[in-house]
Amino acid sequence: MATLRDVLHESIREGELYEALDHKRVRCFACGHCCPIPDGQPGVCKVRYNQGGTLYVPWGYVGGVQCDPIEKKPFFHAFPGALAYSFGMLGCDLHCGYCQNWVTSQALRDPAAVAPPLQVTPEGLVREALSLGAKVIVSTYNEPLITSEWAVAVFKEARAAGLVTAFVSNGNGTPQVLEYLRPWVDLYKVDLKSFDDRHYRQLGGRLQPILDTIRRLHEMDFWLEVVTLVIPGFNDSDDELLRLAEFLASVSPDIPWHVTAFHKDYKMTDPDNTSAETLLRAAEIGKKVGLHYIYAGNLPGEVDDLENTRCANCSELLIERYGYLIKRYYLTPNGCCPSCGSSVPGRWDRSLKRQITSHPFTPRPHTRSNLLSILTSQQ
Repeated sequence: MATLRDVLHESIREGELYEALDHKRVRCFACGHCCPIPDGQPGVCKVRYNQGGTLYVPWGYVGGVQCDPIEKKPFFHAFPGALAYSFGMLGCDLHCGYCQNWVTSQALRDPAAVAPPLQVTPEGLVREALSLGAKVIVSTYNEPLITSEWAVAVFKEARAAGLVTAFVSNGNGTPQVLEYLRPWVDLYKVDLKSFDDRHYRQLGGRLQPILDTIRRLHEMDFWLEVVTLVIPGFNDSDDELLRLAEFLASVSPDIPWHVTAFHKDYKMTDPDNTSAETLLRAAEIGKKVGLHYIYAGNLPGEVDDLENTRCANCSELLIERYGYLIKRYYLTPNGCCPSCGSSVPGRWDRSLKRQITSHPFTPRPHTRSNLLSILTSQQ
């Protein structure tokens, strides 16, 4: 009987983000591990592997598709109210014990993580996104850096069709992969999970590549937003939150920082769920170091004003939210505060268009076979 690995090894193509080494080894540049991979072995991610001195990478499938409000990603300074058509493959270069997408991200690493791949084409994904009224198409659910070649193939079709493109990522990048993505990715969300290298090593990574990636993303003019899932007893000390916020402010005080509430998930069931008070404390730390845009997530209605966007200059209310719902919108057509005229950093439409949804949903109630025919059919 074919294993998931056997199935995935039928959906591959030669990668572009690698170099040849001696003895048929290769070095992969898709993520910060920069794995030197011997012949016949995969990298840390389990989905990029060396066969005979050629690096093969995932291609031509998804592990899942979903339509989300763009606020769920979360992007709060990019096309508020837009529908984000989200797709993901399988695998990850980290192994976070609290991963909410573990069924896709930990496939091939955890026997309980089973997400059968669905064969698709870039054209089919884009066609489906357009039919649903999406403005943005997002590579997410697994770690998109390790499937960058496939994401770029999809994004080329998406750009030609007028869609905005985005990555939702752990940020464990390299200079090579960011240069590869830059022509095709508009928006980039990074999970900055901790500011302690020991914590990152518990998750299977290192802190420094994530910090380097955040700096490079800002310098390269991706639209960047950063999320920290605040976990009691793991990364919620005042000292760690202060150092993290100071780092973001040193890159740019205009980077939106989302502090979001942990809830028990996957293998991490010991810590308490994060309280609203903890998020408010984190936000206050961020304000003291000079961050202009701080948001608190996962606890709608419990975090005072921290779901809303206010002008950093005059504090005028610009966007009012409840969870993923846009309740009021006051930005001018050119993305400025209507009260003082200050420009608000972000990627804005000229006006708030109708919000298609304030809740995630699966694209229509297709059976798997029907969805397969829609996503793979040619025009």
